[in-house]
Amino acid sequence: MINSLLNSIQRVITLSPAEIDIVTSLFKEKIYKKGDFFLEEGRVCKQVGFVAKGLMRFYINQDGEEKIYDFSQENEFVCNYESFLPQLPSSKNIQALEDSIVFVISHADLQLFYANIEGGERFGRVAIESVFVKMLQDISALYAETPELRYERFLKNHADLQQRISQYHIASFVGVKPQSLSRIRKRIFTQF
Repeated sequence: MINSLLNSIQRVITLSPAEIDIVTSLFKEKIYKKGDFFLEEGRVCKQVGFVAKGLMRFYINQDGEEKIYDFSQENEFVCNYESFLPQLPSSKNIQALEDSIVFVISHADLQLFYANIEGGERFGRVAIESVFVKMLQDISALYAETPELRYERFLKNHADLQQRISQYHIASFVGVKPQSLSRIRKRIFTQF
């Protein structure tokens, strides 16, 4: 399973055999059962993870209501960078929606990755740039798109997830109540 992590890194930079050994020594395999937390609100995010198998949700609690703002699935990184980078307490939660296998690297070991892997800092920059662009797109969608358009974008960008995520969680991600999502789904599917 570590091969999926190595392949992800090597899509951006080339790793020598010695560097592959370094990467495999820095990332540790961790198992999360469904419902386990990768990160809980109020705690400092101390690791970046790579999801080899499974699915995670990112959410905030607002007035006692969970609001999902992202998902990480296979071959994606999982982290709350606004907590991880400055090492400050998180205002967000990251929780396994399925039993998951995640390769994690600590803040200190990530610094070793940057120092000992030629192109390691480039990989980190490219990864953070993609997080930044996705975040800007999500913010724009939240303000500029109707819930119906956000649901259509979810279907387009996460078509493979709709069978893995409950309608309740999809509704939260889209920013509507489950009943409203049912109406949106009905309108969309009657158009076809």
